[in-house]
Amino acid sequence: MKILITGSSGHLGEALVRALKALKFQVFGIDIQPSKFTDIVGSIADIETVKKAMYEVDVVMHTATLHKPHVVTHSKQDFIDTNVTGTLNLLEQSKLQNIKSFIFTSTTSTFGDSLRPATDKPAIWVNEDLSPQAKNIYGVTKIAAENLCQLFFRNHQLPCVVLKTSRFFPESDDDKGMRESYVDANIKANEFLFRRVDVADIVEAHILAMEKASDIGYGKYIISASSPFSKSDLIDLQSNAPKVVTKYFPDFQKLYATNNWQMFPNIGRVYVNTKAKEELGWNPQYDFQHILNSLKSGNDYRSELTRLIQSKGYHEDITFTDGPYPVDESGD
Repeated sequence: MKILITGSSGHLGEALVRALKALKFQVFGIDIQPSKFTDIVGSIADIETVKKAMYEVDVVMHTATLHKPHVVTHSKQDFIDTNVTGTLNLLEQSKLQNIKSFIFTSTTSTFGDSLRPATDKPAIWVNEDLSPQAKNIYGVTKIAAENLCQLFFRNHQLPCVVLKTSRFFPESDDDKGMRESYVDANIKANEFLFRRVDVADIVEAHILAMEKASDIGYGKYIISASSPFSKSDLIDLQSNAPKVVTKYFPDFQKLYATNNWQMFPNIGRVYVNTKAKEELGWNPQYDFQHILNSLKSGNDYRSELTRLIQSKGYHEDITFTDGPYPVDESGD
């Protein structure tokens, strides 16, 4: 079986190439940036490049994207070219070749403004039924690409699975206030309670989606670490998150104090992965309990795959003085 990985020089793309090759799959990578994980250097927005990359391919895992860190540095047309036209090119060639499955890596960022509760309201329970409200061109184009996947299943019976991943990049937080208040490992550990996932678990979700796509037809799944919270916690999470976390992990504050870490005072959203666990058979290994166990034993809580890939940055040969990338404060 030959698997095409788009975005193969990127963080998730490299992870998929490494993992699938270790499983003895034939893997072929395409990316605009050269790397030892990429076979064709070129843009998915170019149809001739896509045709070349798709030669004798059985499965497409489409991770290539312009994403949030590029909103300020790239034009809206750039986003449409890569995220919409590029996806359409891949889907058209997949239809012509009758590929077995098309796995599209999307994002929970498509929910946009739906993720922002009012201060006097409960935290948001984020599952696949939540309506997206894109707040920038990134969200708009990823929603459009998801809809293209659904269209190609509807009209051409192309098995398409959309995986909406939560945060997994190792770069520092884009929020200056967060960076000034917490060390980076503390921020990421906290996020495993409600909006982060380890790249090793994402890879496993992609492999399961590939295996089950023909039975699913079209499906959309949130891929995030398992959260301990229930809907009954949503009000208290907004007002006193440490209290709620202590209910589930009585020893967490002692472990955190040893590391000079703190829990966020409030948590405004909870990503729910129940559908992915039930329909894909996905069982993520890296969650908040794993982090606490790692703190107890003095081990790094990150997966071996995450540690191996490390940070890649978002912009080639550009370093920004105030954060990992410029942030569009307007939300446009």
